Parts: sequence; structure tokens; C-alpha cells
Amino acid sequence: MKNMIRLLCLLMLPMWIGAQTTVVDIIVESEIHHTLEAAVIAAELVEPLSSEGPFTVFAPTDDAFAALPEGMIESLLMDPTGDLANILTYHVLGVDVRSTDLSDGLIAKTFQGQDVTITINDDGIFVNDAEIIVAD
Repeated sequence: MKNMIRLLCLLMLPMWIGAQTTVVDIIVESEIHHTLEAAVIAAELVEPLSSEGPFTVFAPTDDAFAALPEGMIESLLMDPTGDLANILTYHVLGVDVRSTDLSDGLIAKTFQGQDVTITINDDGIFVNDAEIIVAD
């Protein structure tokens, strides 16, 4: 399960206090987050993620979901407020983190309660083992 979670962390979508656009709006308007949008709706996370932030979402792209083992998404959708909600909240921080705020070795606590570690090296910027492909 941990490897799957790491695979999903591919994009950071920060949300700041007082902004008119929510992270849910950003996900819905994105051309590369259709599966994430469906998962957020199914897991009943639209309202919490639309509330006043700040939030940073390490948002898995459609390609990240497509790389999961066959049947995993369908299995998670069978109990969307269980494991799916836990996995999604693992991808959310309750702070505004911008790419310029990141430093090698930075540790952040997710809504799910676990820590993620930022690694910056010649290969890129990573959240645990997943590369951040687009930031801010």
C-alpha cells in the first residue's frame, strides 16, 4: 500500500487562505486529474477540501492512477470513505507549501497523520519516492 501511495504523489496544488479558488476547483478544471476528481467526490472530500485552507495537495495525475495494478481503483471505490479517503488525505497538507519553500530533507505531516519527506537531488524533487512533475 505504501508503494501505491508513493506512486500517486506527483503534483503539488497549493491553496492559500482567502483565495477564491479551492483545491477542488483546481482539480476539477485540470485536464490531467479526472480520476482524482472522481476519487475526491466518491470519498466525500469535496466539502472539506473546499473549506478555508490553507491546503497543499500532492495530486496524482491520471497517468499515476493508470499505473496502479488492474482493479485497484475499482476496489478502492467500493469503500470510498475507507481506504480511498485515507489514501487521499495522505496526499493533503494543512499548510501552503510552494516549490520555493521546499528543502532537501523537509518533513511534513499529512492530514492522514503520517509524515512525508521531501528529497531534492540531481534527479528532481520527490515526495517520498514520487517525483513532483508540476509545482505551484
